[in-house]
Amino acid sequence: MQAVEDFLSYLQADRGYSGKTVICYRDALTSFRIFFRSLDEGLNWQTLDADVVRQWIIADMERGLTARTVAKNLSALRTFYKYMLRTKRVERDPVRLVKSPKVKMPLPTFLKRSEVDRLFDDVVFPETFEGLRDRTILLTFYHTGIRLAELVGLDVQHIDLAQGELKVTGKRNKQRIVPFGKELHDALGTYITARAVQVGQADGPLFLGSRNQRINPSTTETIVHNYLSLVTTQKKKSPHVLRHTYATEMLNNGADLEAIRDLLGHESIATT
Repeated sequence: MQAVEDFLSYLQADRGYSGKTVICYRDALTSFRIFFRSLDEGLNWQTLDADVVRQWIIADMERGLTARTVAKNLSALRTFYKYMLRTKRVERDPVRLVKSPKVKMPLPTFLKRSEVDRLFDDVVFPETFEGLRDRTILLTFYHTGIRLAELVGLDVQHIDLAQGELKVTGKRNKQRIVPFGKELHDALGTYITARAVQVGQADGPLFLGSRNQRINPSTTETIVHNYLSLVTTQKKKSPHVLRHTYATEMLNNGADLEAIRDLLGHESIATT
């Protein structure tokens, strides 16, 4: 399994994959190794062929894994074999001719315009530092479309009020600049001033949780869920709903798909 360990180290150190993604890749490769060894103990990464990969896919589908999960596992195996070819540990790629199962893509969930208006115009936020923070968090998601991890990772110095821009660090440590308008500009300005009074310093994590430490993802998700529950009856009430709302409104107002892709930090236009 040394090849697998080297591959996983490469993903994290050289490609900037998150720890969570690396664990998923490890699980997929471990599952596949157990499977092909159960077929023939003499098989290894160099000698197995495409038929073994197809049998693995069928076996996983038959034991109830979704097409999405199977496709993700196969993607991990594809990436692994590309690495193995590049490092000359194998001479051929048995995954190359194997097709992924078709994944039914769900429609994205987003807020209606009337729900957005109710959220920011009618909902009463507490007149406390936490109330100001919560409203600013919601506005930041809505006006920039950034991901949960990106918002949690923001520091005060990442906000440029003069230019109306914020710098976010996305997946695989890729940075991008996201512009914002007057409503968020004013909200951030007010919040940053109040934050400096709250902690007695101007720099550090932008959004604060308990004991004035960086807010965690779970707390942020709870804040978003609780406030969205006041304005919508749809099932999903997550930060990603606000990300979808941002993208939908950009598209409805004539933004180019390539521009939306860049602002969202997607690698592929197909994802957008």
